[in-house]
Amino acid sequence: MELKESGENYLKTILILHNRTGYVRSIDIANEFGYSKASISRAMHILSENGYIDIRPDGEIVLTETGKARAEEVYEKHSLISKFLHEVLGVTKEKSDVDACRMEHVISKESFDKLNAFVDDYCNSKTN
Repeated sequence: MELKESGENYLKTILILHNRTGYVRSIDIANEFGYSKASISRAMHILSENGYIDIRPDGEIVLTETGKARAEEVYEKHSLISKFLHEVLGVTKEKSDVDACRMEHVISKESFDKLNAFVDDYCNSKTN
């Protein structure tokens, strides 16, 4: 199933919350997004049906291997784009995070790979 931008954002958020606290529930995601628990529950049901997450009996939400791989891919794109905008172009940290959150969903693999190489070269040249 093709995952939409909102689904990718949920997966990325689950990954971030899990890394931060070690345990993720629907209410944690609702609080992070400022959405109702009902909206989050519906989204989690869809992600579960499509094999991206497991919802345990105690309510814990766990990324499957597929979900974790997708979340890490999106988070890697987000981190690199935000770093480029902030450290290379001088965009404020807040704005670079907002813009990266939108751009991470549409950047092609080729553009991402080129941007990654550029940022690596740029950062390495600054430290030498």
